[in-house]
Amino acid sequence: MLITIKNLAKSSLVVCLLFCALATKAQDGTIYPLETPEEPNAIPLNTGGVKDQPASETWFRQWGDPMARNITAATLTPFFPAPGKANGTAVIVAPGGGFRWLSMDNEGWKVAKALADQGITAFVLKYRLHPTPESLDGFRDSMNRTFDEASNEEPRPRPVQRDLSDQLEDAEAAYAMIVDRAEEWGVDTDRIGMIGFSAGAGLTMHCTLNSQTMKLAFIGPIYGGMGPVEVPENAPPMFNVIATDDFLFRGQFGIIDSWYKAGVPVEFHLYQNGGHGFGLGNPNRTSNRWFEAFMHWLDVNRFLLDKSSI
Repeated sequence: MLITIKNLAKSSLVVCLLFCALATKAQDGTIYPLETPEEPNAIPLNTGGVKDQPASETWFRQWGDPMARNITAATLTPFFPAPGKANGTAVIVAPGGGFRWLSMDNEGWKVAKALADQGITAFVLKYRLHPTPESLDGFRDSMNRTFDEASNEEPRPRPVQRDLSDQLEDAEAAYAMIVDRAEEWGVDTDRIGMIGFSAGAGLTMHCTLNSQTMKLAFIGPIYGGMGPVEVPENAPPMFNVIATDDFLFRGQFGIIDSWYKAGVPVEFHLYQNGGHGFGLGNPNRTSNRWFEAFMHWLDVNRFLLDKSSI
């Protein structure tokens, strides 16, 4: 029984991430059908399918961004720096979407490209998702009900525990692949980190708290849950970002306090505005400078040194 309680405590951040995409609706939050794009560089992780999933993977567009749902086959897509620019650091990028879809461009490909421009070898993790209605109309209706229910409730943590065993397995497989191909890809296995957005931040934390195989050098949960956690031994340094007008913030500093009291390096950026789901940034928001701060943090902590200078 003690083990069960401990595991639930470790996964406390995941509680609110079921609704991690429930930010204020944008003016054009209409969901449009989108033909499944080509992903020529995506590498299958071969971690299996999704139980009780009758639908196949489909894509849609919302707020101008491509989104994927009903993902049953996890993949890893590498983004390499320009020749001669790689510094050996690698980052696994986990997009968000409430574990029901993935914001593949805004919180995945764009972020990976920005990291590659800084000499970091980035890997977008397209992890398996919980089932949603097969038809786009059914999915749209289910999301509208979720938004409506959320708007009528006081903001508080929800007593819901998500089973993230599939997602953890996907992340562990991604990490193992990077380690196995480190020489080929020019990766320093002592400098593999992970960042995630919203639900992806929850997955990043879930890996940090529960994985027995991933030895992450650093983590960056971006606008994820802020509740306290039980920090494991040898936890990695953390760079944490959220805005005050994000519905996941609610004046909480639990995860920061947990890291601080555990004596593990932590940097926290609380921005005046930015809302939820801003990715690399939206116009005229103070949160738009977080990526620059992240690069500076990595640099100061010696994660960006070229392998030849170590």
